[in-house]
Amino acid sequence: MAIHLDRSNPIFLAPSQGGHHPELMLSAVLHLMSHYTAGNDHDGGCIKLASVIERHLKALASLPDLAPVLRATCQQLQEQWATVVERNLQEQDKTNFLSRIMARARNTPATA
Repeated sequence: MAIHLDRSNPIFLAPSQGGHHPELMLSAVLHLMSHYTAGNDHDGGCIKLASVIERHLKALASLPDLAPVLRATCQQLQEQWATVVERNLQEQDKTNFLSRIMARARNTPATA
């Protein structure tokens, strides 16, 4: 079952400064996390979505008015999501590199 995500929806946009609505940002990041988890079964998760989640958590962790326990939790989660993004980027780079090598090998005329 494929999930269609409307990437033009404001919920997917990175927060610029966190704004004055931390509860809205927290709601948004929880929503994004559930989409990431739901889509994770088929394609290993969307790196772009993981990156947006990481940025939301970073913005939440930097809000001075947020309760200390929530700030600390957001900071820890932001670090974990940053690792997810980095790991997926590395895997993507490996896959792209291998694809380029294989394509080059197929397109190179055999010399005999």
